Amino acid sequence: MKSFEFQVWEITKRVDRKAKPYRVRWAVAGKRFEDTFRTKALANSFRSELVKAANDGQPFDTESGRPWAEARAQQAVTWYVHVREYMKGKWPRLAAKSRRGTVEALTHVTLLMTSGSRRGRPADAVLREALYVYALNPRRWSEEPSETHAAALAWLERASLPVTDLDTLAAVRRVLDGLCTRIDGKPAAASTIRRKRAIFYNAVGYAVELGRLDGNPIDRLQWTAPEVASGVDRRVVANPAQVTALLDALQSLGKRADRVTAFFGCLYYAGTRPSEAADLRRPDCVLPGSCVSCETELSDVTATPAGTCQHEKIKYGWGRITLAETAPRSGTAWTDDGQAHERRGLKHRARKDTRPVPIPPQLVALLHKHIKDYDTAPDGRLFRGLHGGPLSESVYDRWWKLARKQAFTPPQVASPLARRPYDLRHAAASLWLNADVPATEVARRLGHSVAVLLRVYANCIDGGDAGMNDRIGGALG
Repeated sequence: MKSFEFQVWEITKRVDRKAKPYRVRWAVAGKRFEDTFRTKALANSFRSELVKAANDGQPFDTESGRPWAEARAQQAVTWYVHVREYMKGKWPRLAAKSRRGTVEALTHVTLLMTSGSRRGRPADAVLREALYVYALNPRRWSEEPSETHAAALAWLERASLPVTDLDTLAAVRRVLDGLCTRIDGKPAAASTIRRKRAIFYNAVGYAVELGRLDGNPIDRLQWTAPEVASGVDRRVVANPAQVTALLDALQSLGKRADRVTAFFGCLYYAGTRPSEAADLRRPDCVLPGSCVSCETELSDVTATPAGTCQHEKIKYGWGRITLAETAPRSGTAWTDDGQAHERRGLKHRARKDTRPVPIPPQLVALLHKHIKDYDTAPDGRLFRGLHGGPLSESVYDRWWKLARKQAFTPPQVASPLARRPYDLRHAAASLWLNADVPATEVARRLGHSVAVLLRVYANCIDGGDAGMNDRIGGALG
């Protein structure tokens, strides 16, 4: 605690102490302190420093009685120690992917918060690996690091700068400027800089919370992170005909590729995130239709026919999927159970929240075909790897690239058009908005706020300029 309530008495000499007979007594917030000295000159010097600090308006530490700046310098911890404490406190409440991203950012910051001396400094790659794998991952603290990593961690303990160095704005600027450069020396992406700056700001805020800094020095610095594009690049948004061509291309590439056709259909027709679609379960799907031959209404087109009609030709209707959980791949080092995928609730929602999404007949047909041809995993998952495990990003990304080459012209393949599977979600949002679906409903189906929808997803579908130009031309006469 800090206090400006200070009182000091005159120097006294104690005859019962021969080694340090001269005594200085003072009080901070009513709590008394004293120190003894060998000579009166030393006692006078110490007393004068206390008086000067009080006259300069400095606060005093109520625990040690010393001027606040002096007490904090004596108790200062290094950034390396501080950031380990920070990760220990944050770890239980972070999602696995957030843990990985936080450690990645703080690894960068910690290397920037070391002394400039090169003597005995291990290679940067070794230091990064030691921090990323061991020092900043509480799950690995019980493990014995390799000899190389142990030496790197020992050097970091010695070379790490005190947290109090961040009181100097030049030190803060040096760290922030350092975050703008990648490992290879090239400029970092604007989104990466902003993310790392936010994590750095939070870690420094923790130092303020612990009393290691008076305030967050980043707030006092005139430094602005690069602007991040908030809207989707309209060049990535495919129109319905292009998406149909992509899905047809997947089916033509063989059964291994066709196993993910309905998965991509979920991204486009239902606007799901890839991690949401990958965890879709059969009980969460309502797939209705009607038999063209006997005109029977079917609440579940995948059910075994009860009568003589086999319902071979079906007219599909509007169905529904209920999104409940996701299982994004984070890596075994970042999950609590050591699995590569972390089971968690929907993004930006409470753990048990669900999101029902109506799906058009086109997606009902795709899901029906997928269940009929490939069945489901024992736990009800529709989409899985060849050996039954979770559908991995590397697998569906490979088939997506091949489908683009088959469905698109060479100029389109070279363009950003639907370059990533996630771009199908952008296409869904743009299609719904252009179909005059209310923004509130589009946002609900996508699973985020209206503000995010209008800022990020409100873009025209590919080829939509013609209609707009006709309207403008008509207005011009």
